[in-house]
Amino acid sequence: MKIGRQGLNLIKRFEGLSLKAYLCPAKVWTIGYGHTQAAKKGMVITERQAERLLKEDLQWVENTIANTVVVPLTQPQYDALCSFIYNVGSGAFRRSTLLELLNAGHYVAAEDQFKRWNKAGGKTLSGLTRRREAERALFASEPNATSPAPTQGLLEALLEALKAILSAILKNRS
Repeated sequence: MKIGRQGLNLIKRFEGLSLKAYLCPAKVWTIGYGHTQAAKKGMVITERQAERLLKEDLQWVENTIANTVVVPLTQPQYDALCSFIYNVGSGAFRRSTLLELLNAGHYVAAEDQFKRWNKAGGKTLSGLTRRREAERALFASEPNATSPAPTQGLLEALLEALKAILSAILKNRS
């Protein structure tokens, strides 16, 4: 599976385009649509180069999904995960409760996890809140055929989600 137009547009919308390198709030040189790997002070690129860098960067994102997600995804779910991983990084995604719930087949509970990732430096950021809501909405826009209907098995799904969350909390304590 590859990122679709909706996913690309979501990333571009929230990353913004900068043709001149800048120091982001995390003190990392950034250029194009959030590219950091080759960015350095004084660097200037074209919009075409920014597109190329984004497509190259998305290879590691797509590899992360291919190597970690074991359940079927719809294109909107895949696109939402691409935007999320592009922003938070592969390591954070691999350790996330979102991934744990998703791989357990709890799509709705996984969808709710997007909202928890709206902080940087312990502070809630409105830009991250908006991005997570857009990712969550895209993820939910085309439910997976294996997702339970909201009214079917809701109690069971909630209990399984709570088990997964408690398991993740206990795992993080050790």
